[in-house]
Amino acid sequence: MTKSVDTYFLEGCGRCPLHGTLDCKVHNWTKELTLIRSLVSDSMLKEESKWGVPCYTYKGKNVLTISAFKEYCCISFFKGVLLKDEHDLLVKPGPNSQSARLLKFNQLSQIENHCDTIQAYIEEAIDIERKGLTATFGKTPEPIPDELNLIFEEDPILKAAFETLTPGRQRGYILHISQAKQSKTRLARIEKCTPMILSGIGLHDKYSSDKRKN
Repeated sequence: MTKSVDTYFLEGCGRCPLHGTLDCKVHNWTKELTLIRSLVSDSMLKEESKWGVPCYTYKGKNVLTISAFKEYCCISFFKGVLLKDEHDLLVKPGPNSQSARLLKFNQLSQIENHCDTIQAYIEEAIDIERKGLTATFGKTPEPIPDELNLIFEEDPILKAAFETLTPGRQRGYILHISQAKQSKTRLARIEKCTPMILSGIGLHDKYSSDKRKN
């Protein structure tokens, strides 16, 4: 996993086989990511590398991350649900996302034309953290195993990827992990499933693919 922000912009997050290759998704959005980074850097946030991606913090509290995906690059606000979003620009990472919200971009002009607005969203996110505001979470259809919740707290990128999955795929992972009787087995299953979750693949999609190959 990438430990340097500068390395991320050159080689990617290090969490998939495309790391360090020309096919890495960061190369799809070089100009866009550079401009986003400059806008965030103008704030009082501290730039760090967490979970392989650039993470920006205020007094040790996570405020936002910058990420590159196949179809877009984005700013992900940890407490985006609390932002006023007066310009109606924020989107959920997935239908079941409760706190995180994204500013998604697939053209450089989208950033260039909204620089002041983007910076205003960043400043509002900082103010939310400064005031110690917290989001209220609803119940999930299936209880998430404690081990998975703990890992989500340590790895919001994995959590965001999980939340983009369809409810059926989420349920498949939850049941698969929950059915293990011992905590160490549940943790082992989470570790094994992590690459598939990050790739947007459902557990049963993987099994079906394996069967077709055999």
